[in-house]
Amino acid sequence: MRDLALFDLAIDSKLRGCDLVALRVSDVAHGQSILHRAIVLQRKTQRSVQFEITEPTRLAVAAWIEKAVLRQNDYLFPSRKHNSPHLSTRQYARIVERWARSVGLDPAEYGTHTLRRTKATLIYKRTKNLRAVQLLLGHTKLESTVRYLGIEVDDTLEIAEQMEV
Repeated sequence: MRDLALFDLAIDSKLRGCDLVALRVSDVAHGQSILHRAIVLQRKTQRSVQFEITEPTRLAVAAWIEKAVLRQNDYLFPSRKHNSPHLSTRQYARIVERWARSVGLDPAEYGTHTLRRTKATLIYKRTKNLRAVQLLLGHTKLESTVRYLGIEVDDTLEIAEQMEV
């Protein structure tokens, strides 16, 4: 149950691993209700980023919170080790590696950042809206988003050709 909630929230939130594992129940829920949208302060940039939580993710997160008997101020993904309050980014990476292996993928090609990039890439491919993806990822510079998505010159020319002035 934890892994499903972790996977779904990683895809929906587009958060870096360090921000995902540090989420508290109160970041995604009010009482028994899982939020449709959440806002989190990113550790790397110290900027807020907002993300949607889809229905399947809300169900998975609610089931995990109930099973783990988590309270509002608890970390959403607590560590099993006593010296760490929440799942470490290293352990999260091991979990993602295990997921990749379990479905026959090469774990060297898939990691925690792959999950962060997944929805952002799909949004860009469907909308070609770089600014929207920039905001969703919390990037300060559009150039960073372009590099992050691996957008080539051909992509940008195709977008430019579709624009009439």
